[in-house]
Amino acid sequence: MDRRRIEMADDPEAKQPYHAVEDLPMPKAAAELARLSRQARERAAAALGAALQDLRAEGYDVVRTVILAASGRPLPPLESVLASHALIHTADGEHFRDALAAASEGHRLPVTRIREKELRAQAEAALRRPASDLQAAVTAWGKALGPPWTQDQKLSALGAWTALADPKY
Repeated sequence: MDRRRIEMADDPEAKQPYHAVEDLPMPKAAAELARLSRQARERAAAALGAALQDLRAEGYDVVRTVILAASGRPLPPLESVLASHALIHTADGEHFRDALAAASEGHRLPVTRIREKELRAQAEAALRRPASDLQAAVTAWGKALGPPWTQDQKLSALGAWTALADPKY
């Protein structure tokens, strides 16, 4: 299990792109977001390419990317996003999920998006195991692998396991 972190931003503004443009005039905000999106996609593609090369050299066959989605609802127009602090946070997250999806597609990996709040129920159905068994398995993986084993890694591992087991993906 590869737990490397894919860095898609190198400066503070790029790490929260919608926050960075919230006070700009609309045309300037849109242009800056387009630039930051290109940057994130390029960095994601390069980092994912390096990860794929390393994993394939170790004999692994990478078959897909699983991205845990927030609400799964499309964002409203940019003007509406920038008028709502809650939507700005949502858009920041979608910015990076979209960059990773584009990088994955560029490397010919199918992308599966699973809503985070639905993950456990989907995992139980796909793996035909109760939540307690799934939690125990994920916890055991963390003990075997050692740190880091944060909530991000746990949910990502469960998402990957679910996608591999569920024929709809």
